[in-house]
Order: sequence, then structure tokens, then C-alpha cells
Amino acid sequence: MAWRRSAESEVRHGLKAVFARLWRYCLVLTGSRDRADDLAQLVCVRALEKAAHFTPGTHLDRWLFRMAQRVWFNELRSDAVRRGGGLASVDDVDLPDHGADPEASLMAREVLREVLTLPEAQRFAVALVYVEGYSYKEAAEILDIPIGTVMSRLAAARTRIAGRFEHERRGLG
Repeated sequence: MAWRRSAESEVRHGLKAVFARLWRYCLVLTGSRDRADDLAQLVCVRALEKAAHFTPGTHLDRWLFRMAQRVWFNELRSDAVRRGGGLASVDDVDLPDHGADPEASLMAREVLREVLTLPEAQRFAVALVYVEGYSYKEAAEILDIPIGTVMSRLAAARTRIAGRFEHERRGLG
């Protein structure tokens, strides 16, 4: 029983520290600010409900990211059954960065736009490794895939994004 209280306490207190990163990952999953808000809130509620299943002393962020991914996939399946829904337009997503200069903000927005157009598997790998700073091994654990698959997805994503920017730089876009 003491372990259960410890797990619940760790989840309850850890959510605040991890929430901004969780929300950012939810944005990558959903492609929409509103849906990211809803998903992050749903994951927090689910985490509090399932806190007894968390192992104290392990990585709360990884546990939450896996939960977010599962909840999102379930939402997509349910939405497809109900309405045939999908991702929102990347043009509707805006991430204000009050600390960056306007040129850096514009470049960040363009990179985000390209990231959000990546195939789902590449988008998730990019978010975990390049945005959240996880190692390849940690991302593989979160996504429950081999480390080589993470590396392959990241290489493909880099190639695709670099190709798009090179294409635009040459005036062909």
C-alpha cells in the first residue's frame, strides 16, 4: 500500500514538471493545438487514474509519452469509425516563441510545418529525439521498436526535410 501511495504521489507531483514536454509531444501526434490540449489533459487524467501502475523511480516522461501515443491511436481509430477524421492542416498550427527573433521564429515555424508533413512514424521519432532530446535507445523504448528502425526513420526524415528546403532555396518550391 505504501508503494501505491508513493507511485501516486510521484505521478501527481511529476505531472507539473513534465506537462510542457507532454503537450509538445501531443502537438506532434495530433497536428493541432486544440487537439494537443485535449490529448494532454486526457493523458494527465489517465495517468492519475493509472498511477498505481507506474513504477516509482523510473522515467515518468517516458511512461506519459507511451500513454499519449496509445490514447491518440485509440482516438484516431474511434474517430475514423465515427467520422473518418484525421490530422488538422499544418497551416492551422502556430507555436509562438516570445524569446526568439522574428527570423528564427519564422524558420522554426517552417521546420515545424515540414515535420508535421512527415509520415507518422518519422514524425514521432523526430519529436522524441530532436525535440525532446531522447537518445535513439530511449526513443526506441518509448515507441516499442528496434533502435535501428528509429535511426532509419530519422535519416529518412532528415533527407526529406533537407530536400524540401534545398528545393525551396533553389527557387523551385
